Amino acid sequence: MGELKLMKGNEAVAEAAIRAGADAYFGYPITPQSEVMEYLALQQPHKRTGMVLLQAESEIAAINMVYGAASTGKRAFTSSSSPGISLKQEGISYMAGAELPCLILNVVRGGPGLGTIQPSQADYFQSTKGGGHGDYHLIVLAPASVQEMSDFVKLGFELAEKYRNPAMILSDGVIGQMMEKVELFEQQPRKTAFNEPWMVTGKSNNREKRVVTSLDLDPVKMEKHNYDLIEKYKTIREKEVRFEEIQCDDAEYILVAYGSSARICQKAVELAREEGIKVGLFRPITLYPFPEKAIGMLAQRVKGFLSVELSAGQMVEDVRLAVNGKVPVSHYGRLGGMIHSPEQVLCAIHEFLVR
Repeated sequence: MGELKLMKGNEAVAEAAIRAGADAYFGYPITPQSEVMEYLALQQPHKRTGMVLLQAESEIAAINMVYGAASTGKRAFTSSSSPGISLKQEGISYMAGAELPCLILNVVRGGPGLGTIQPSQADYFQSTKGGGHGDYHLIVLAPASVQEMSDFVKLGFELAEKYRNPAMILSDGVIGQMMEKVELFEQQPRKTAFNEPWMVTGKSNNREKRVVTSLDLDPVKMEKHNYDLIEKYKTIREKEVRFEEIQCDDAEYILVAYGSSARICQKAVELAREEGIKVGLFRPITLYPFPEKAIGMLAQRVKGFLSVELSAGQMVEDVRLAVNGKVPVSHYGRLGGMIHSPEQVLCAIHEFLVR
């Protein structure tokens, strides 16, 4: 068993970044994720592993520092919350276009605009559909516990480097601020000697110069690059889908929820089954790639789905596409930083599923 600690979700992410052998963190404070930088500062990672910690002058500067570090093959990480992630979108889309790996944490808060500091899941579209311009996707992981906040740092870095693509951990203020027991993984060495043919490591006399950019003014080359990206996303959709099914084997109705909503729905499933209503919970762990095939299989034998979200209804669109009209799909959500209770979800089960 690894080392056990009682930690906040944000602290677990920061500790995991050090242990995952990250070379650098560049960020800018914003509630409710400021503990990431605070924890790193207290830990002095430059003394533990040599990891660089830098508070940039803005979110825009931070993501472009990540861009520069990733270009040289460094394992780079940044974090923010909704308005800060919005400011990072140009840099994120540039990194997707340049096929650079990095890890991004979004501890979502209520919006739109500056909104509130309370938890929300209203950044689903921005995270899974491409918040910047162009045809691109991030790999998006949705933790539902402090343990997964830690584990998904290691997984996120590995997936980002495997596919040379930015990966995002999409969390919220509930998971970021709550404290739970965490089993920490062992310290990994930094990849300071990591070297691939595409990395900018300094021109030598026996090879051509390397340029890492998303810019190509030749439309023919740019179209081919886009087709290459599409093929990469197709591979990701085939090989990297992750999800969890809870009491779905005999279920007549399915709740679909991720992150903190999934934790609340798990209790709502218990309450419903005490009333004799056979409800199961389907929890997408990867929001991109979305587990559409698994939901499509469930749609062949259940009577209906309810997508429970802390938003006006964003993931429900992907659920409806996966169900493809086989059975009804409804949505229940709270907005602007408000959180549903298990009892409210149970009422929604009565209103939308069991009529």
